[in-house]
Amino acid sequence: MTSAPCRLSALGIVTALGAGADVVWSRLLDGESSRLVDRDDLAPDRVLRVGAVHDPLPKIPARLAEYDCRNNAMTLCALSQIADPIARALREHGPERVGVVMGTSTSGVSDAEAAIRHELVEGGLTPTFHYAQLEFGGLACFTAEYLGVRGPAYSLSTACSSGARALATARSLLRLGVCDAVIAGAADTLCGLTGSGFSALSAVCDGVTNPCSVNRAGLTLGEGAAVFLVEQGPGGVQLLGVGESSEAHHMSAPDPSGSGAESAMRGALADADLPAGAIAYLNLHGTGTPLNDKMECLAVERVFGAALPASSTKPLVGHTLGAAGAIEAAFCWLVLDRCEAGALGLPPHAWDGARDPELPALHLVQKGETAPAGAAPRVMTNSFGFGGNNCTLVLGREL
Repeated sequence: MTSAPCRLSALGIVTALGAGADVVWSRLLDGESSRLVDRDDLAPDRVLRVGAVHDPLPKIPARLAEYDCRNNAMTLCALSQIADPIARALREHGPERVGVVMGTSTSGVSDAEAAIRHELVEGGLTPTFHYAQLEFGGLACFTAEYLGVRGPAYSLSTACSSGARALATARSLLRLGVCDAVIAGAADTLCGLTGSGFSALSAVCDGVTNPCSVNRAGLTLGEGAAVFLVEQGPGGVQLLGVGESSEAHHMSAPDPSGSGAESAMRGALADADLPAGAIAYLNLHGTGTPLNDKMECLAVERVFGAALPASSTKPLVGHTLGAAGAIEAAFCWLVLDRCEAGALGLPPHAWDGARDPELPALHLVQKGETAPAGAAPRVMTNSFGFGGNNCTLVLGREL
């Protein structure tokens, strides 16, 4: 496997912050969680504040009606934003040399839930429901069929690291010579399965998640999609390093020492051939749960010390589960792509400011804060999933 450059050529994104890179970037820097909404249909006898997508979603074409679900509609929203770069890649490389790798943890579960509710009342599933909407593989199949891609097309589901691993896999397909370009990213949709499940685990807070605070009480759920065109070649924003670990400490709880998180971060630095001091900003996994924040802060301090600017963006969009790794890589892509006057704009860490004395005092980004870009800024993003599925990415850009 060679170390050929891996360029993240184009980005499409939709989250609670909005649709499109320009809107998302502006609201990301603003650091406000005001676009989160209350929902009473995601967990029994409970109102949850969530990061729901507000923007109108495009209609799935009639020829792909079997894939007509909210998860695929969010993906189509993201794909439509980068239609021209994707069309160019298909012309240059041919559809057989373009692949698709997508991550998800819910797929079309929300639509399946609606179909089952209909069956309980009416005696039959909704006429528009098709099992392809529910399959994990349906997301990649839909994307490939919509675009006319004929290369490898498959979905990954490794819990909350799915989106990051999709980008790592895209890089592998390029370096192995299997593809010349890959459409890679992730999408996940709010549904009762995750709302009730995380509520049963006592992992969801009643309001907005409060990462790294002594008052943190759990995560805020969200939904969204982020899709990249990944190609070989220099320039632009590059995927420089990937670190993966599988600690298998517990089905749903991380190793409290942070060993898996530390291994992923050190692996990504080694893969990028960078010292820890080369990283200008770290996007934390930062779920706001007691165990995650403690183990991650411990691991970050061991790898970087406490001076590295870091923030969790989950108070702004919610924890988008299988899409989180791709969406937060997209935030890092925007940090690098929108570099101005030698400075990186940084997403602020939205919280109540009450530090937990049991956590290392990391440098949590304040609103309006920037970091020096230098000639070659590098940033990192963490994604840690159930079962110890950990993935860390390093992105960079030559200015």
